[in-house]
Amino acid sequence: MARVESVLDLVGSTPVVDVSALSPRANVTILAKLEGRNPAGSVKDRVAVSLIRAAERDGRLVPGRPGQIVMEPSSGNTGIALAMVCRLRGYDLKVVMPTNVSPERRQLLLAWGAEIIDSPGTEGSNGAVRLAQSIAAEHPEWVFLYQYANPANPLAHYETTGPEILADVPEVTHFVAGLGTSGTLMGVGRYLKEHKPGVQIWAVEPPSGEIVDGLRSLDDGYIPPIFIDNQGVDLLDRKVVVRPRESIEWTRAMTQVGLFVGISSGAIMAGAVKCALTIPEDQAATIVTIVCDDGWKYLSTGAWSDDIDDVVERAKRIIYF
Repeated sequence: MARVESVLDLVGSTPVVDVSALSPRANVTILAKLEGRNPAGSVKDRVAVSLIRAAERDGRLVPGRPGQIVMEPSSGNTGIALAMVCRLRGYDLKVVMPTNVSPERRQLLLAWGAEIIDSPGTEGSNGAVRLAQSIAAEHPEWVFLYQYANPANPLAHYETTGPEILADVPEVTHFVAGLGTSGTLMGVGRYLKEHKPGVQIWAVEPPSGEIVDGLRSLDDGYIPPIFIDNQGVDLLDRKVVVRPRESIEWTRAMTQVGLFVGISSGAIMAGAVKCALTIPEDQAATIVTIVCDDGWKYLSTGAWSDDIDDVVERAKRIIYF
């Protein structure tokens, strides 16, 4: 076992596991990259490190200088990852968060010393973004990282996640990930397209107007600037729609291969299965998916124990990711 100087040195280099037992086609291999193995528990650890390091390179943050405040809107993993990184780097973090997030989110932020600024729960994640933008205008001395428009977000995946996938799975034919900030899709997609042009990049999104934890529909009106800046329309080969019920069903199904995963990971797996069904039976394919995080932060959802109709209905009122 390697010895490292800081827990931040443990970010990345996550394992890939074969979950082809869930594949609907014998000729299609499905592999899952386990991002829950990052120290703060999610794929957003990569982004948090990248955002903070970029701000330090630009001089917006200076290690060791007292009184520096970082602010970011989040309904889950980005805020948690930033809280860990800021705690280690000595920065104060304020997270703008909807009031209807699940208890695990708030407790983890508080555990790492972050301050929570409440935004209206009825406005969801987009409302948290709007409030953060307003607060940033009032406090220009604070460092507003804004992952939705910050090039350090996709850069994290271009420099780490993409190269790791190609090194571990050189036979990859399809990459399937959720459409949230679009950082994972843009960064990994660009890297894979540059180094293996035949790879297809598939985005998983919810239907317009419906909530699937951790994902967003571009048809709902907010398109992340990094999606536009990275020519997302041209980069993506296809978008696939996954409904809330499907995300819960496949979150549960992942336990069949020994994986206890978060709800967005279930949605992405549902998208990977839909991708597999498009592959002709006389062709071989290898799909790589992202398991964004583990299921421990979702226990209050009852996603594995309660009636599935109750879980889906509850998700309309409470943000779990």
